[in-house]
Amino acid sequence: MLWVSLLLKRPACFLRVVGSRSFPHLRLTSAALLPASHPRPAPLLLLRPLLPEVGFLSHRRSFKKDLKSTVDLPVTPVNVTDIKHYLRSKNIPFHDGYSCLHTPSVFRPGSEGAEKGGYTLFIDKTTGQFLCTETLVEGSWEDLQDCVEVMQNEGRESLSPGVLLGYSESEEEQGERALECSEVQRIWASSVPLSDLPDEEETHLVKTMFGIGKISSLTLKKFGVRFFKPTKSLVFPWLSGRDSSLRGLKLLTAQCLGDGKVVYTEATLPRPAAFHNLFGLHLVARKDSEVVLTGREVDTLAVNQATGLPSLALPRGVSCLPPVLLPYLEQFKKVTLWLGGDMRSWEASKLFSRKLGLKRCSLVRPGDTQPCPSDALAAGKSLGRILKTAIPAAHKSIVSFRQLREDVYGELANKEQVAGVKWARFPELNKILKGHRKGELTVFTGPTGSGKTTFISECALDLCMQGVSTLWGSFEINNVRLAKIMLTQFAMQRLEDSLDQYDTWADKFEDLPLYFMTFHGQQNIRTVLDTMHHAVYVYDISHVVIDNLQFMMGQENLSVDKFAMQDHIIGAFRKFATNSNCHVTLIIHPRKEEDDKDLQTASIFGSAKASQEADNVLILQEKKLVSCPGRRALQVAKNRFDGDVGIFPLEFQKTSLTFSPPLSKAKLRKVKAEETQQAEKSAKVPRAEKGEKTVKTEKVPKAEKGVRSKPPGEPGGVK
Repeated sequence: MLWVSLLLKRPACFLRVVGSRSFPHLRLTSAALLPASHPRPAPLLLLRPLLPEVGFLSHRRSFKKDLKSTVDLPVTPVNVTDIKHYLRSKNIPFHDGYSCLHTPSVFRPGSEGAEKGGYTLFIDKTTGQFLCTETLVEGSWEDLQDCVEVMQNEGRESLSPGVLLGYSESEEEQGERALECSEVQRIWASSVPLSDLPDEEETHLVKTMFGIGKISSLTLKKFGVRFFKPTKSLVFPWLSGRDSSLRGLKLLTAQCLGDGKVVYTEATLPRPAAFHNLFGLHLVARKDSEVVLTGREVDTLAVNQATGLPSLALPRGVSCLPPVLLPYLEQFKKVTLWLGGDMRSWEASKLFSRKLGLKRCSLVRPGDTQPCPSDALAAGKSLGRILKTAIPAAHKSIVSFRQLREDVYGELANKEQVAGVKWARFPELNKILKGHRKGELTVFTGPTGSGKTTFISECALDLCMQGVSTLWGSFEINNVRLAKIMLTQFAMQRLEDSLDQYDTWADKFEDLPLYFMTFHGQQNIRTVLDTMHHAVYVYDISHVVIDNLQFMMGQENLSVDKFAMQDHIIGAFRKFATNSNCHVTLIIHPRKEEDDKDLQTASIFGSAKASQEADNVLILQEKKLVSCPGRRALQVAKNRFDGDVGIFPLEFQKTSLTFSPPLSKAKLRKVKAEETQQAEKSAKVPRAEKGEKTVKTEKVPKAEKGVRSKPPGEPGGVK
């Protein structure tokens, strides 16, 4: 079967480990408008996902159009005031919602919808992107303006949904889409409700394996949960809120490891890039004004069964809340976010509440007494009481320690999670920095040609593989070359020598939450910051890499002192990191130093503001006069989190373009030599000496307890 073959041969295309961040994919939301003669402004900037633009690998490969992997940013900054002014000037009625403006849709015939309150077109206040929930037409603010102009100039009451045309798909892409749709229907038809399993023992085993023993068959049937026997997976359907039609599936598979642990993996069809939906949306009624958002489907089942409240599961868990989903949440006056029971879920709750509107959001604080909903139900806790303890997402001010008390306790009780995401490839860095934390500014420097970009790309890739959404701003080298470096580091091999494996690694690599700014060369800081803010809102970026600071200074006023300008730019990045709760890694070239001297914090180019504002200062040391292994080392010169600093060696592997901090070969040989000498000495010790050794290790008699036994040669010692 196709699904089984995909699951076995290419699991990385669909699967991810539960608990890690799901990988956001870029979705095309803007399109060209007919007629083609209508003037359209050129896009200012493009954000691209990570598929390299390579067209020379093999004649056997077919390539997708590059435009399919781009998203148009607004030509001019869009704000809600301008949007409202335009709608009023065109006599278009609208309601002011929490995160969107509601207007009658222009993509359906007739205007009776406005009289009945059918405001089904939603305009995002931040980006201007629109979505018609009735026809599922979506696009940019410029697209909507073009539609309104065409409609009013031609005297029409509405437009056909087909007036907006996307980029045409290739035959290969059309085949893939048709294959996915048929696979969704086939899996859904082949799966069965849990209540219809013939063996009660098998039903009990399945519920136990997936932790839904307390979920009733009635709840499972209401949400449409089924069981797919070929892969032993739970099937969660994504059903349309309009007509409950099947739009997609998420499969949850459990696998037992040798040590008795169970690892859960998720699979989505269609792939996340093709569809966004909320599990449980078809059960929401128009009159519902309160909802509980969860990070997992099993948590949604638990909340709805225990409280009866409408509950929805985010398709990507705690990793991302796509803005395209916000219109479906506009009807709720109260939104409670209960995304999990760890600190990562807590951080995501605070981030998502900004998109949803702080005034209507409440957050369930994780803790031992307030785990995730499914665990709370299994433990017999009252989910209704836990929801009543949810705290408002917004407050006017902090007036005393009372408001901070629970936050302080949360950091003390979860010190490992507070320390941040751990590096998998750099354990020595974990020992010093403890982890990668949001809201911090890291300054990274090193000699010219020492491998700063190569090292920081692997460091960011390590975090990205663990679900940290990353935005790269590479101004020194172009994105194609940087993507090639990171893909080589990801595959840990030279793909030039094995081009037949390129598609396999590229498919896995494409699933990473990694995005590029298409800047190159000198750029204005305002433009870069606008792009960073847009990426944080749309893709929930939590790590931004800027390579490097010197390219930010070329477009500024030449009459301003360069050191003052650098201080201004560093201050802007510091403010962005704090306000957006996003980690910013800033690469800065050092001053010119002599080759035989190590770099210091004072070696960073510019004034002392860079090291003062930074939470972490990393220095890539290189001994240029040495050619043997161990010539490079990473020094942590500043660590504001707990003050630990240190240095450890790095070894560059040219074949994989990676750095690794193993023990040096000389040190390993020294340890082995000492162990060999110790073994030889032990073999030559006479039996009499061994007897003396036994005397020295005899236990002290009870009468002499508390008296320290002295070694031979000392007064009172054993001879």
